[in-house]
Amino acid sequence: MFPVLLLKGKKKEKKPEGPAVVVSPMPPEHDVVEEYWIKEPFAKVVIGQPPEKGVSPRYYVEEVTLTENETKAYTKILDILSKELDPPEIGKEEDVRKEIVGGARKLIKKYRSTFGRVEESSWFKVLYYLERDMLGFGQLNAIMDDYRVEDVSCDGVGSPLYVWHRKYESIPTNIQFMNRDLLDDYIIKMAHKSGKHVSSAFPIVDAMLYGKHRLAASFRDEVSPRGSTFTIRKFREEPFSIVDLIDAGTVSVEMAAYFWMLLENKATVMVIGGTGSGKTTTLNALCCLIKPGTKIVTVEETAELNMPVENWVRFVSRESYGLTGSKVGQISLFDLVRTSLRYRPDYLIVGEVRGEEAFVLFQALATGHGGLSTLHAENLDYAVKRLTSSPMNIAESYVPLMNCCCLIERVALPHERGGLTFGRRMRSVWEVLDYGKYANVTEWSPNEDNFQTDYRSSYILGKLAARLGRSRKEFLDEIERREAVLRWMIERGVRSVKDVSMVVAEYYSNPDAVYNRIMREPSAGAEEEVPAEEILVKPTALAGAPEQAAGEVVFEAPVEVVAAPETRKEGASAPLPTAADKGMGELEDSMVRIMDLIMMHGGTATVEMALKETGMDRDLFWRCINVLKELGYIKMKGFIIMSQL
Repeated sequence: MFPVLLLKGKKKEKKPEGPAVVVSPMPPEHDVVEEYWIKEPFAKVVIGQPPEKGVSPRYYVEEVTLTENETKAYTKILDILSKELDPPEIGKEEDVRKEIVGGARKLIKKYRSTFGRVEESSWFKVLYYLERDMLGFGQLNAIMDDYRVEDVSCDGVGSPLYVWHRKYESIPTNIQFMNRDLLDDYIIKMAHKSGKHVSSAFPIVDAMLYGKHRLAASFRDEVSPRGSTFTIRKFREEPFSIVDLIDAGTVSVEMAAYFWMLLENKATVMVIGGTGSGKTTTLNALCCLIKPGTKIVTVEETAELNMPVENWVRFVSRESYGLTGSKVGQISLFDLVRTSLRYRPDYLIVGEVRGEEAFVLFQALATGHGGLSTLHAENLDYAVKRLTSSPMNIAESYVPLMNCCCLIERVALPHERGGLTFGRRMRSVWEVLDYGKYANVTEWSPNEDNFQTDYRSSYILGKLAARLGRSRKEFLDEIERREAVLRWMIERGVRSVKDVSMVVAEYYSNPDAVYNRIMREPSAGAEEEVPAEEILVKPTALAGAPEQAAGEVVFEAPVEVVAAPETRKEGASAPLPTAADKGMGELEDSMVRIMDLIMMHGGTATVEMALKETGMDRDLFWRCINVLKELGYIKMKGFIIMSQL
């Protein structure tokens, strides 16, 4: 790895001088903006603000330091473990961790007396460093364990590493590689850990590290004059579910229910956006809504997708291993997409379309397969232009096979304390009616940070309803039912991909039972249940509807709630009290309207009923409901509103 010098006819390695990596302390004149533990009490992060105006904050990693005796003990144990362990025979990452930590404990116990004066508490620090350096990323390990960091980049020797922080965006860190050879070795180590090769002959590597972090690196000065560089894009071990995206404000409940209906009926959805906008995250989240038992085939360059289903075939492309310009052994996305059609997939998912594989994908869509994919594009017009241009070369007549296209962006959001914060929003959702003809279903409003959704005139829903022999109203009613299911999951804290998929699977299995249980179930934290006699549910059988097939969703009419007989007022001469009679005149007109409606129905109404009869905007309606709950005028039992007056 290192240059060699000839001394007395023998070759000797020239060892690098100075530290390999410098971790600078935070200067005392910097103000602490924020600090938090990564692994207490060993590693934490401090965000420091330099005193100079216009300078961005800096990201400081602070780790517990080892004393001289602790350092000697660490070095001895590391040397012994490196010689005794045989990594190829250990197996998975969990087994490696267990083997290293267990081996270190045995060595400590066996050679305790030879390590000098080392305190009992010091061994925890030694074990932390052993695990950090042998299993983790060395001095970068604290950054990699920080879930607030989305990616890490090194621009070369002597330059600070930069991180993309979810709160502070791109900021420099206090970590620098100071030796060119050791930076080269670090990249070789990461490449080998991911099963890839990097050298002067093959100076570019694109690989997946353990933990599904994506590595892109250049080796030495073959393609980068400043020497080796790398970027690691981090990925969550637990992907975001559709409920997580709703909770984060990326999509609305209405949009999620709309996508749910599309995916059930094998509609094609394409997620577009710029780099780092959240396309793959959104694609993963949408897959939570796919019907269980559906056969899914995914095709990717690097394995980033994580499907919450069992019937899943994953294909990953392979680079060539030939020299010069030959493509010996290369397996491209085009080859994999073509092969995937022989697996009879219900849904074919391409992680990102960028070349000739798009042509085969659209051929698959034309034969009735469902499709999901992502595409780098700033808007729908550019997306269509990319698809119809070389190297994709999609015919204009095939463009409508992309039924739905949604644009996701990283946007600036107004902060409640003034200033701006940042988040991701699905800015627009279009239905593709024909080449050059699109219908906007959803538009995000940056001023209000809400979504204006209108799927009631949806062309795609009408087309799907006609194909299934159902009316548009039945489809719209079913979307409202699924909105209720999604809101229930939000209220109950059902957020993990596994839990959300279980609820979705249960709904597919028996939609009537799940919906009725949700409507009867009290809100989280409620002390009493709604009496069963207060809930009257319309029968699920639809006049003229076809008989239910196995595994098919039966559309159920919305729930109607009426007051129990003893609570209903009799006679027109005794009008019900209104909100104004109860001293609520100071509330906004919209809140008064909601209270009047509830009390006219005997003090109890469903959310669907109140929303429909008031004719209010859904976002305004829920803001009013939340205020009324805080003021104590109403309480919620699931999605049943009950007056407290």
